[in-house]
Amino acid sequence: MIKFRAEDCLILLVDDVGKNLQLAVNILDSAGYATIYASSVKQAIIERVETANPDLILLDLMMPEMGGIELCRRLKSNALYAHIPIIFVTDSEEKEDIINAFNSGAVDYVNKPFYSWELLAKVKIHLELKKTQEELKNINYQLEKLVRTDSLTGVNNRREILALGEKELQRCRRYHRYFSVLFIDIDHFKHINDTFGHLLGDKTLITVAGAIKNCLRQVDSFGRFGGEEFVAILPETNLEDAATTAWRICQVINKLNIEIDRQKVRVTASIGVATFSPEDNNLEAVIERADRAMFAAKNQGRNRVSLGKTV
Repeated sequence: MIKFRAEDCLILLVDDVGKNLQLAVNILDSAGYATIYASSVKQAIIERVETANPDLILLDLMMPEMGGIELCRRLKSNALYAHIPIIFVTDSEEKEDIINAFNSGAVDYVNKPFYSWELLAKVKIHLELKKTQEELKNINYQLEKLVRTDSLTGVNNRREILALGEKELQRCRRYHRYFSVLFIDIDHFKHINDTFGHLLGDKTLITVAGAIKNCLRQVDSFGRFGGEEFVAILPETNLEDAATTAWRICQVINKLNIEIDRQKVRVTASIGVATFSPEDNNLEAVIERADRAMFAAKNQGRNRVSLGKTV
């Protein structure tokens, strides 16, 4: 976990009373925090929050033009700023004001006149909490990525490509559209592993995966299906256009020069192509048709494309 450092944090203070602003700025500056301030709600939103993206906001509850609670609600309703913790500073002792402050999205409040130790303690608590939440969010993202990604090649794994394919199938059924599947198999891959070793075999998989991905569009889904097999799902692509893409992939793979420790290898691939039909009961039916077409390409001499029969 990254160590908390006050100097890495920017705090925005919003108060229409200059004396209050100066007092809070002095306290925060003495603790090492970077500070900016605004004396109006308009200035806070336009000139400070939008441009500086502070780590925390100290907000006066009672502000002219627009109250602090309304400003808090606006910021919390905006996805760009909702993550910023807001601490209200108030001289109100009305229970309803405090309840409204929390209901608007504030994380805490400090009563005026405030003690420096109390202000600093609450600021640090909520900055540390924000930092922890961000770290957990990043860890969760990385874990989710690991679940979806093939550890060797960095492309989608079998589970993820099937999930993406299922979404595409459901979309096509709903809107009466179509998509195509490419089933790609590296030719004689066992021979590469047996002859040159698994290090070169792994590099071959990584290089081929990258080359295939570069041949595809951003809207296409691509992943390692298992071993030396890859699957690409091409939305809004008919059989003829999918075959054109497949041939381009074949040509690109055929031109690759893969080398490790002065050992060089040239590879080719066989590709089967199939297009979704309304008669297909599930995604597996389309993939199996592309798989059979890939085996037909192997039987026809490899380094080529074969089209699966439509249902």
